[in-house]
Amino acid sequence: VLQKGLKENFADAQVSVVDCPDLTQEPFNFPAKGICGKPRIADVGGVPYLIPIVQKEKVYDLNTVAKDIELPGAFILGAGAASSKVLGTNAEFIPIVQTKSEKKPAVNGSYIAQINPADKGCLLEKYSSKYTDSEFGLLANLYASEGQPGKVIEVKANGRTGELNFVSCLRQALEKHYGEKPVGMGGTFIIQKGKAKIHIMPPEFSACPLNTDEDVNNWLKFFEMKAPLICQPVIVSRDPGFDLRLEHTHCFSHHGEGGHYHQDTSPDSVQYLGYFQPAELLFRIDRPQETHLIGRD
Repeated sequence: VLQKGLKENFADAQVSVVDCPDLTQEPFNFPAKGICGKPRIADVGGVPYLIPIVQKEKVYDLNTVAKDIELPGAFILGAGAASSKVLGTNAEFIPIVQTKSEKKPAVNGSYIAQINPADKGCLLEKYSSKYTDSEFGLLANLYASEGQPGKVIEVKANGRTGELNFVSCLRQALEKHYGEKPVGMGGTFIIQKGKAKIHIMPPEFSACPLNTDEDVNNWLKFFEMKAPLICQPVIVSRDPGFDLRLEHTHCFSHHGEGGHYHQDTSPDSVQYLGYFQPAELLFRIDRPQETHLIGRD
């Protein structure tokens, strides 16, 4: 299903089932070896807590989320917003956390990407270099598992020929095939070659209400960032009525760049390599009562 969808959007695409590589190694350096074992997806909070006006009191903890999704000690990857309560500022959150269990404390390998006050460029930092908690704010799309080795779906795609980004292409291939049955996946992929369009939220929340996608895009800061970028996607093929964000991907690098992935900007030369696992369960946590569809790409 995935290969068929990718071949409509990429010059070359190959999908196979392989053993998950050891994710504690370069370039991932994750705190867990794999993405297997009781795989599940959590959609926490939502864009309506950020837009039109921020609700700063919306703060969550990944260790609590792990319990809420009935997997204490889970290894969690994904995309979200940093806790402004902790940082004192707004920032992109790239969660990579082995949550705490009865036997072990949490291991937080997360990153934060924010606007550098010095030069208005990207400032990417290891979360644990400054903070000791496992908090985040407002919203997150999370893929959780036991962090075990095992069989995963390996996806390779080179040379983009269509308009869709890599994640949208995978999601729409699933939606087209499975129709009304929601299929979710998470994992990690690397943009091995090329460049990508990435946004970072500004440090200050907008004082004026952001009422349209245009308002949101004028508020966000966009960058072109270079490979290699290590990305954490969370994908659900369609919303079964839970007000989900269907795709959300954040990325980090070892050269100081990271944020929210939109699209590669070098279609001819781009190379993607990803490892995915279909999720068995979906959890919706603190769903906003009042909702809208602005700012969800």
